[in-house]
Amino acid sequence: MRRLPNFVLLRAFEAAARLESFTLAAEELHLTQSAISHQVKALETYLGRPLFYRRNRRIEPTAEGRRLFTSLARVFDVIETACSDVAQEPNKHILVVHCAPSFAAKWLGPRLPAFMQAHADITIRMSSGPEPIDLTRVHDVDVSISYGFARELPGLLIFPMGAERIVPMCAPSLVKQGIALREQISGMTLIESQLSKVTWPAWFELNGLTLPAASRPSFDRAAMALSAASDGMGVALETTRLAERDLARGDLIALDDGSFMPILRETHFLSYRINERRQSKIQLFHEWLWSELGLTASESAPT
Repeated sequence: MRRLPNFVLLRAFEAAARLESFTLAAEELHLTQSAISHQVKALETYLGRPLFYRRNRRIEPTAEGRRLFTSLARVFDVIETACSDVAQEPNKHILVVHCAPSFAAKWLGPRLPAFMQAHADITIRMSSGPEPIDLTRVHDVDVSISYGFARELPGLLIFPMGAERIVPMCAPSLVKQGIALREQISGMTLIESQLSKVTWPAWFELNGLTLPAASRPSFDRAAMALSAASDGMGVALETTRLAERDLARGDLIALDDGSFMPILRETHFLSYRINERRQSKIQLFHEWLWSELGLTASESAPT
């Protein structure tokens, strides 16, 4: 059994702390100022410590009050979203997507408006994180797009999202005309992308070049490494899929004039639960994603 104070007391405190006023909290909750004051006092008695400093005509949360409010605000947001989802019209579907951060920002996010326009009955809820999640435990997520690998667990389907071309990229201003790229790259600042499966030492060895001994700036997100490269910091070794818009705008150019060995890797993976594979929202998202990636139905086979 959960040991929680009465929800009415928590609601009164949250409103008073957010608005910094018993009077405004009373107006919002359609109660009297006295009722809010008594409910907050009851919560303070339950917790055994004051939650507000009472000033003339104003209140201010104590340190404990601020901590409680910060946590309660998040909880109330979750409750509000959950109730909103349930209250949506019967033909409305919620698709919860968990995605690798750089893929979400650089590739998926810009395309989602088109999906939502084509499927107006599906509402996207997206979160991001660097590590693949366990869909056998995290049941409030429908599909996962992970970077590097996917958790191979019973009850899950995992689909590699096609091979990606990984090449050095930099701002056009860093490239000197009339000089071979093989001669230039050893003198350029090399940007480390910490999570990348292809590293600069491996790339230099593959291409028969000597890795410069100079220190290298480092970023833990591909999106940050690409942004630094487009700003002229140096050369990023990343997938052209994530750099698609930067390349199209001319903010980045790929150093792939044919003198370097091509590198293709499967780096992103789509996952969802086997017993939910026939849900229309998941099927539609999978089909749309494959269309955007330029993959065929034969390339949809799970691992």
